[in-house]
Amino acid sequence: MRALRVVREGEPSGYPKASLLLRSGARLVDAAIAWTLYVSTGPAGVVMALLYTLFADGMLQGQSPGKKIFGVKVVYLPTRSGARHRDSVLRNAPFGLILILSMMPELGPRAFFAGLTVIGGIEALQCFRDKEGLRLGDTWAQTQVIDGKVAADHPQRITRAEESRAPARLKQSQ
Repeated sequence: MRALRVVREGEPSGYPKASLLLRSGARLVDAAIAWTLYVSTGPAGVVMALLYTLFADGMLQGQSPGKKIFGVKVVYLPTRSGARHRDSVLRNAPFGLILILSMMPELGPRAFFAGLTVIGGIEALQCFRDKEGLRLGDTWAQTQVIDGKVAADHPQRITRAEESRAPARLKQSQ
């Protein structure tokens, strides 16, 4: 039986900050996959790379292929479950914007690298400075990247008081 716990905004998640080295490695693998899709799918390449970038974290119960290789996972904090496709799209929207900038006819590569520098820099700085490693995308999606082994060591119990305040979609029948 899986218990749910409602996480209030501003309350710490209880998960430790995932290694930035592991997160960076996972992002590089996912960027390489997106680049491969871009190069190998011809005129639809940018769209395929964009779709992969947006939906990757929801593929394998909160793990993109890169996150699976490096052993990190995206957790949707209100339910403490793996990120869904909706959560993946929200948390990766800033990176999707970078790819959309590359579609600008006149400025394509320059807009891509400018967006990568500005948006990527802001996201990296936010992730580095936050005590739980949350970037802006994580804040929007209410997610956190955690070490894949930590989630199994964090059994969660929900109290009757918390259960009564939880939205109906978060409650489980027992």
